[in-house]
Amino acid sequence: MTAESVPTQVGTGGEAPSDDPYALRTSDIKEPPRDLRGTVRRLGPGMILSAAVVGSGELITTTSLGAKAGFVLLWLVIASALVKVWVQMELARWTILTGKTALAGYGQVPPKVGRVGWINVLWILMDFAKMLQRGGMIGGAAAAFSILAPIGGEPLGRTSLTAWTAIVVVSVVALMYSGRYGLVEKAGFITVVVFTLSTVALAVGLPWTDFPYGGSDLASGLTLSIPAGTLGFAVAMFGITGVGADEMTTYTYWCLEKGYARWTGPDDGTEARARRAEGWIRVMRVDALASWAVCTLCTLSFYLIGAAILHRQKLVPEGNEMITTLSRMYTDTLGPAGKYLFLAGAIAVLYSTIIASTASVPRLWTNTLGLLGVFDWRDVKARQRVIRLLTVVLPPVWAAFYLYLQEPVLMVQAGGIAGGIFLLAVVIAVWRLRSTEVDPRFRGNRVLNGALVLSSTAIGALGIYSVLDVLGLGVGS
Repeated sequence: MTAESVPTQVGTGGEAPSDDPYALRTSDIKEPPRDLRGTVRRLGPGMILSAAVVGSGELITTTSLGAKAGFVLLWLVIASALVKVWVQMELARWTILTGKTALAGYGQVPPKVGRVGWINVLWILMDFAKMLQRGGMIGGAAAAFSILAPIGGEPLGRTSLTAWTAIVVVSVVALMYSGRYGLVEKAGFITVVVFTLSTVALAVGLPWTDFPYGGSDLASGLTLSIPAGTLGFAVAMFGITGVGADEMTTYTYWCLEKGYARWTGPDDGTEARARRAEGWIRVMRVDALASWAVCTLCTLSFYLIGAAILHRQKLVPEGNEMITTLSRMYTDTLGPAGKYLFLAGAIAVLYSTIIASTASVPRLWTNTLGLLGVFDWRDVKARQRVIRLLTVVLPPVWAAFYLYLQEPVLMVQAGGIAGGIFLLAVVIAVWRLRSTEVDPRFRGNRVLNGALVLSSTAIGALGIYSVLDVLGLGVGS
């Protein structure tokens, strides 16, 4: 293990700076809440996660899958949202107990590749593919803004799209440049409330429009079948909807910055510390499950809307016309005014995901550079400088991919397939870290263990299929 992968765990009078959210100090210890009100007040990382998850995956990939397959893949939407949260909670529990980031943990899983582990190398490769996905999100938001208020020409013309892409990039960089956790959490909460209420309301109201769905439609979606021609979309959707591999990884950073590990304190082997850990792990589980509920509601809503409205009209979102096609979900049910309601909702959904990515990805790359020995991750000022530099540099790179390709749907789908492959590596890391660094006291819950086994099995099957498909050995199309 490299020095950078070890958290600073010192007591009062130690050397850790008091403003380091990744250091464990006895002076930061807090007792966990014992009631629901106190627990709710300590939630937060899950809202950032929801903002990150309910974006390109739900609005673009899930809706596109509904448009292409109809109701028949409803079961896959439910499974995708359900199975991954248990791996997320297992990884976050390890973080609270050890005070380490996920990428530091991945570096402990053999075999090593230089200073890091093979999973770190896979993460780097995955993130290059994810750049396409983030470019697709920026492109989708730019297209929505451009349709709403075109600049210098046609709404989907290159001039207007380029101008709005630049505006989106500059605005998110300016908003996230400070890197303060509290700002990220507030932005996540506001956008989550907006897109959850608007999306669920439309899905629930469809039975009273010209595009209703009923019990027979929902039943047909629970038959565990995959229609011909939808397998690629289905794999991408499983990889990108719900909690993905990158969101699981990022969640550990938000748990650390929120304070769950700091409030637990350094592991001094005492019973008091073990009880605090159990308490803050309970809070984390409530946070994760609240995020899961939001993600599930929105994912199901987007899929139902796509299946009920777009599929029946044989409309499948493609290219820069993706936003125009998706807007039919609203205009066909609410009239011309629905276009503007949709555009506002699409901007909220996509912009929230861009904000979450702009806040999280620089942290992950900064931690990776620390693990590689480029700088000392424990140096708070150096860490903040690198995070801010990457906050300025990375979003324009993502945007450049979009301006070059201008295929938001395919770009998001590519990121989803890469995420599906990386999920398998995350599962391997979780089981390794669980067996080597989590005391048996914290892994004795049979219900949670059973859920973790089922979750890991499903993710493993997806990962194996995705690897075979990339190698040209996949089955189906």
